[in-house]
Amino acid sequence: MQDDNDDDGANSAHSQIRHDPYSALRVRDYRLFLTGGLIANIGMQMQTAAIGWEIYARTSSAWHLAWVGLSQILPVVALVLPAGHAADRYDRKRIIMMTQLVIVGCSLGLMAISLTQAPVNWMYVMLFIIGAARAFMQPARSSMMPLIVPRERFSNAVTWNSSAFQMAVIVGPAMGGWMIALVGGAAYVYLVNAAAAGVYFMMLMGVHCQTAARLPQKLTLASLGAGFAFLLATPVVFGAITLDMFAVLLGGADMLLPIYAEILNVGPTGYGWLRAAPGLGALAMSFILAHRPPIERSGQVLLWSVAGFGTATVVFGVSRSYTLSIAMLFLTGMLDMVSVVIRHTLVQLLTPDEMRGRVSAINSLFIGTSNELGAFESGAVAALFSPTISVVSGGLGTLLVVAIVARFSPQLRAYGRLGSTPAD
Repeated sequence: MQDDNDDDGANSAHSQIRHDPYSALRVRDYRLFLTGGLIANIGMQMQTAAIGWEIYARTSSAWHLAWVGLSQILPVVALVLPAGHAADRYDRKRIIMMTQLVIVGCSLGLMAISLTQAPVNWMYVMLFIIGAARAFMQPARSSMMPLIVPRERFSNAVTWNSSAFQMAVIVGPAMGGWMIALVGGAAYVYLVNAAAAGVYFMMLMGVHCQTAARLPQKLTLASLGAGFAFLLATPVVFGAITLDMFAVLLGGADMLLPIYAEILNVGPTGYGWLRAAPGLGALAMSFILAHRPPIERSGQVLLWSVAGFGTATVVFGVSRSYTLSIAMLFLTGMLDMVSVVIRHTLVQLLTPDEMRGRVSAINSLFIGTSNELGAFESGAVAALFSPTISVVSGGLGTLLVVAIVARFSPQLRAYGRLGSTPAD
């Protein structure tokens, strides 16, 4: 594949005639960035599957499993503002590289704990530190991408990034489970994740990017709060984040899939396909988006995609047909991918570079916590009423949020070609 980091007039004119679905992949530095991130994500997904398996095998306690998620989300919530500030003030590539070294150390620590059968509480300590490292990594990684890929190729890069993430989500747990069965334990899965993080570190060493606009001021309350102030003053970005956050918070049905497997009477294999369907749908849509030009009228497409996500969730909630349920979950994955690509592109391209770290950190916090809170909300409503009421009410709530955002954010409704400025 030929490198062309420097665009010329001929290429620019050609791109207007024919869309290049691999335009971002033709940038050498982005290929290194993407491939390293894919390897690291597969390793982390393998490790996540292994941790759940080992902790439950050693404790037989669902409560201990609950602490796995909590121990990783707490540092994200606590560190969101300083992590965003760091991404705007210091070298983003170095921040990512340092976090990979921390992950290497903690994964080796998890391997040692597993091999020696040390108390499970030490695993939570390692997970907490990994969560802190990822709290700093996410805003630095998101805000580094626009420094690698030209603006006109950015939405294409987001699409390939999302494709890589979905591949990791699908492949990682399967590889983790296979390796646990092969070696008879989880210890060496942690070693694989340490190696994967080390590979990402080395690949980042070869990535060259533009110099980011550095935040001049030191850590203050005003600088920490500037990201929130920017979001409130930028209706297009704020509306996109709000839509995605509430769609995840209200419309997600992942937590209840074991119950729906029982309702649909499909057993463990059927449950596995229910779990895989959204990821497969997202992966399919990511390839469709990569092979088509940037989305026109992207504000309206975003609103309709989230509305479709809510509608498909409602249909899944009332379905008692396994085929229809799989189809609706596949559709939610496809529509969610459209939302993710549009939201991430808007957040990164409409945010000034000197503020991208803080805004990316807030975005990561909103989406991350909405996943955790969404799982709690789904389970609580299902326990109080029924699984069907939980899923259907969540889908209807998503539709209500779409209507509210569409009504009060005309700037988002009017937003045009993805990657353009609002004034275009």
